[in-house]
Amino acid sequence: MSLAETTDRSDIRIRDPFVLPDPSSKTYYIYGTTTSGIFDGNIERKAVMVFRSKDLKNWEDPVPVWEIPEDHWGRETVWAPEVHEYKGRYYLFTTVTSKETLPTPPGRPQNVRRGTEILVADSPLGPFEPFENGPQTPHDWMALDGSLWVEDGVPYMVFCHEWAQITDGSFDIVQLSEDLSRPVGNPKLLFHASEAPWVRCRGDIGELYQGKRYHAYVSDGNWLHYTKDGTLLMLWSSYGPTKYAVGIARSQSGSVFGPWEQLPDPLWSDDGGHPMLFNTFDGRLVMVIHQPNRKVERARFFEIDDLGDTLAIKKEIAID
Repeated sequence: MSLAETTDRSDIRIRDPFVLPDPSSKTYYIYGTTTSGIFDGNIERKAVMVFRSKDLKNWEDPVPVWEIPEDHWGRETVWAPEVHEYKGRYYLFTTVTSKETLPTPPGRPQNVRRGTEILVADSPLGPFEPFENGPQTPHDWMALDGSLWVEDGVPYMVFCHEWAQITDGSFDIVQLSEDLSRPVGNPKLLFHASEAPWVRCRGDIGELYQGKRYHAYVSDGNWLHYTKDGTLLMLWSSYGPTKYAVGIARSQSGSVFGPWEQLPDPLWSDDGGHPMLFNTFDGRLVMVIHQPNRKVERARFFEIDDLGDTLAIKKEIAID
């Protein structure tokens, strides 16, 4: 990869950034919700894109890893792609939305079919293939931000049940089959967004939805991490006291099934979110978020101190 073929990340708009480090090639694969697409004449076709970088500063032009077929159930949006290596293959977890309406609880915006679909490939560059034409989250839920978690050798998906359907957004978990192709049993609740003392109920969130006002506790962007002493933490996003924020929950049992204790103060509170953690090739623990939480989003990277029972931001990995 030549730096002449790359773009400074400060010039790239990306939301929900996800980094997959590949030690063999010393390459970072960066997936996310982008405005980039595949163009056929003047028609933009929806796709999941990936950037590649050697240094997290200079990013190669994105390439598609999965283009949504014309007959796919979810053609409206493609959000929050994550790619996980699992037993020698690569699995894409991405949130898609359709025009199909769902029964809508009173006082909620019109519900539509939304869920996380899992696809598989032999390379982080794809092409990814679906297991079926449908999500692995419940078909009658508005669900998003699915992420792979393996505990005691058992694969699970942790995901969000959206405020638009249940008002108080939640984090839920469902076991997956060994090949990750289907859910096993029903989802189980981990916790609701309102349980965190730093979370603010948005009374105006509906202005983003059909120009109306709806109350909402937002659950967004879950990421699980074992600290150096074996403490299990979940990073996640919602609206904080003033702006969009990243908070931390701590499992009191050391298991993903909790119970979960919400730490009182956000890790990040300056209008950014959808966190995930990864280790750089030189051994640093890094958090990436998008910031700000609106239509000028950029990826920001922060070196993290592992304090055992919690995490702290050490410094930003800035663009020199």
